[in-house]
Amino acid sequence: MKEFLFKASSSLIADSNIVAFMTWQRENKGLYFEDYQSLFVWSTEHSSIFWEHILSYFSIQYSGSYHQVLQGKMPDVNWFEGISLNYAEHLYLRAPTSGPVMIHFDEVNSEPRPIYYSDFFDKMKSLACALQSFGLEKGDRVAAYLPNVPEASLACLSTLSIGAIWSCCSLDFGVEAVVERFEQIQPKILFISTAYSYNGKIYDKQVDAKAIIERLPSIKQVIFVPYISTAFIPERSVSILDCYKFDHQTFQFNRVGFNDPIWILYSSGTTGKPKAITHSHGGMLLEHLKYLVLQNDVRKGEFFYWYSTTGWMMWNFAQASMLAGATVVIYEGSAAFSGLHFLWQKAAEIGINHFGTSAPYLVACMKNKIDTQEANIDLSALRSIGSTGSPLPPETFEYVYKHIKSDVWLCSMSGGTDVCTAFVGSNILSPVFQGKIQGRALGADIVALDDSGHSIWNEVGEMVVRKPMPCMPIYFWNDASKERYKQSYFDDYGDYWRHGDWISIDDAGQITIFGRSDATLNRNGVRIGTAEIYNVLNDVEEVADALIVNLEQADGSGYMPLFIKLKDNEILNEALIEKVKQKLKIRCSPRHVPDEIIEVPDIPYTISGKKMEAPVKKILIGKELSKSFSPDAMRNPESMDFFVNYYNTILEKKK
Repeated sequence: MKEFLFKASSSLIADSNIVAFMTWQRENKGLYFEDYQSLFVWSTEHSSIFWEHILSYFSIQYSGSYHQVLQGKMPDVNWFEGISLNYAEHLYLRAPTSGPVMIHFDEVNSEPRPIYYSDFFDKMKSLACALQSFGLEKGDRVAAYLPNVPEASLACLSTLSIGAIWSCCSLDFGVEAVVERFEQIQPKILFISTAYSYNGKIYDKQVDAKAIIERLPSIKQVIFVPYISTAFIPERSVSILDCYKFDHQTFQFNRVGFNDPIWILYSSGTTGKPKAITHSHGGMLLEHLKYLVLQNDVRKGEFFYWYSTTGWMMWNFAQASMLAGATVVIYEGSAAFSGLHFLWQKAAEIGINHFGTSAPYLVACMKNKIDTQEANIDLSALRSIGSTGSPLPPETFEYVYKHIKSDVWLCSMSGGTDVCTAFVGSNILSPVFQGKIQGRALGADIVALDDSGHSIWNEVGEMVVRKPMPCMPIYFWNDASKERYKQSYFDDYGDYWRHGDWISIDDAGQITIFGRSDATLNRNGVRIGTAEIYNVLNDVEEVADALIVNLEQADGSGYMPLFIKLKDNEILNEALIEKVKQKLKIRCSPRHVPDEIIEVPDIPYTISGKKMEAPVKKILIGKELSKSFSPDAMRNPESMDFFVNYYNTILEKKK
């Protein structure tokens, strides 16, 4: 194995949250663990005991009692049956009281604005009382169409405090995408904004807002959240500012069953109706405490930031940093507003300790040669950089340490909307190696399986989870029989959760992800992960982005086109084509060389930033467009025009 890029100092390890947890295990439970690997193995072999220890270690406040930690088996399980608690109550109990609870900045006003404990939670309580006056009760659904502003966090927590169920879309979603999601859950209350700013431009959403309200007849009350000063105020709405005036002296958190629903998140919906993924209060509480405190080592008084919109699960995850006693930093706008330096400058200005982003953002910084040292950006407060959304290329690891910060803890992680957390990710006890995720998260019994269903090591296999975790969905909304739920995760391996990633686990427990298994390139019988090809292309200066698919032909052969988006002023000529092919051949194998390299104006992405290989493949094999992708669920739907035209003018003629 290559030399590590980062290893925590002995003092950093000694003061870490995970060492404190291991010390507690030794002193209170008589359990001794010499390293992370031994703790991980124990946490999966004795998963019920592990989760019970998490409940105890974090002093979870609950009512009632339980007789069993876990009942049933995947996917029909119940955790801690008999106890009641509230996720929002624990944020209230654990959020910082001395420093700010939240810091907010945006494109309209980039000056960071702190919000303190009493102001934040007084507003939350008043808003909860207002919601109750509008008839909101436990189990009712609250929908939101909001930018990433403090009002979104307050709306969410006030909803959860009552025991109602939260669901949100960001303002970059189109009408059809919003309605397709919210009509499944029939919300009683709708929080809405009608304008937002992105990359220096104001987007007026009043027409969309009107249409959404009209098409959701279940809505009894609309609450308007002002953001842009010129925003349109919907008819028959009440301002959230008026809701803050409600008397909250009688407010009380409503504890609900451990397995009762907390929020509804949605799958991307790019190729079919979005799955309404429903999580539980107790499951999210235990998982977020475990991950943020033990895996991410977030500490009291630190500043935690993750770039996200309100429609991505990382928004929920970032809010949870208050559980660790940290200040959550939120930003509404483009990551490249006024240049890719912008967010690093803000991290320095605010003194962010944990900076979370997506792999494509770090790749973009690398390709644009962003160097914080040359730019005199002081990141001395920065302890960790988190990366998720897609595999982080090995060369980007090296770039971060050379050009962003040499002693930062680079935390590559992977999970998803399905669990609102990461299955694999960081731990302060293990070194960071180039291109590797540090390990499997505690309690996540993950293995790689070969085609015969056997566990394999140091080889690429299908990622499965063999034991239940509290963060797994309790169900999909409107899927009482769990038929859709079972089809999504359990059709292939029965009792095992199939996540849809190709991974390799080495002898040290470190993880390499090779991309989505549903986008795998089957090249003459050899499986190739798309990430392998993208990693090479990241080293081709002329290429801004790329997408590759393999199309199986009727005669059993395959056609593997590579679509590339070039940087400005670059030309796709024979020299560049040969350069790409040679790099793929030398660094990977001849099988990785595409049959054709085609320039495209843009690469399609979902709103949450996922590259859309599977929908493109469906278009290129002639599937009906309405069943191939949903434009309203895309960040750049116009990018699909090229692929539709390419199929109609080129591929159709080849048949």
